[in-house]
Amino acid sequence: MESKLVILALLVIAVLNVTDAQSVGVCYGRNGDGLPSQQDVVKLYQNNGITRMRIYDPDQATLQALKGTNIELMLGVPNDALQSLNDQNTANTWVNDNVVNYPDVKFRYIAVGNEVDPNNENSKYVNFLFPALQNVHNAIKSANLDNQIKVSTATYTGLLDKSSPPSSGVFKDNVKGFIGPIINYLAQNNLPMLANIYPYFGYLGDPNKNLPYALFTAPGTVVNDNGRMYSNLFDAQLDAHYAAQAPLGGGNVEIVVSESGWPSAGGDGATLDNAGTYYNNLIRHVKGTSGTPLKPGRSIETYLFAMFDENKKTGDETEKHFGIFSPNQQAKYQLNFT
Repeated sequence: MESKLVILALLVIAVLNVTDAQSVGVCYGRNGDGLPSQQDVVKLYQNNGITRMRIYDPDQATLQALKGTNIELMLGVPNDALQSLNDQNTANTWVNDNVVNYPDVKFRYIAVGNEVDPNNENSKYVNFLFPALQNVHNAIKSANLDNQIKVSTATYTGLLDKSSPPSSGVFKDNVKGFIGPIINYLAQNNLPMLANIYPYFGYLGDPNKNLPYALFTAPGTVVNDNGRMYSNLFDAQLDAHYAAQAPLGGGNVEIVVSESGWPSAGGDGATLDNAGTYYNNLIRHVKGTSGTPLKPGRSIETYLFAMFDENKKTGDETEKHFGIFSPNQQAKYQLNFT
């Protein structure tokens, strides 16, 4: 009887692991004209079998629309709120107002800050990020929610000084002092790192412009990294992040891919066909349990960027064309989330 119980327990664990591996989320941004109501967006997620959502601020209408649904949420703390959350009481209030007050919402992560970097326009937030992350995590623990909700921050490949080959991945010198304490804190508290991974931008920076490598369509190995074979740039970029974390105490800190996408217009390689190929192949890739060459067998939880085209985005024209749906809720690609 005992052996049967052990086998049953192992089967349950296996099913849970497969379920987790097959869950692909989608980022929901609202920086566009003519977007559907929050209630309609939640219905669109449900109708398409999308079980995880990332939002970038605690929009109350979105939180209300998520109540009672099975959609798991990554809730963002905007960069411009980080300084205020350096006060523990303010962090407690933020968590109470936006998390505790929504017991019917399935919170999964809180992303404290996004792409904070001493070398870009977000440099003014560098000194505020780690204290804010600690305070939000303290507030989550005080609310007895730390077994349910993981607190982290969203980094990106721009923090790396080198990423090719993947084993040479390393943070820039002026990033290490800022990111190192965060990585150690995540490791000590069994929290994941969030990372925005974009093979599209890697493709733009590749002098060889190897499009199949970026789109998961290369016929075989493109990079042999000391015996680790890479046939797609997504795995290579992800493993470069793992390599960069390792010497800073993050060798065992799991990475959740908090954004990944491909634009359908506005720049080199940005076409409907390429974007559709990327999204379909990415979903297929991360639904498997093969992991990456550096982390084989590990599921890769991934959030597609983004739900809609956002015409109010600034920067390059491509920034406006990452949506998998048009604002009228028409699908741009035939994607299968189930």
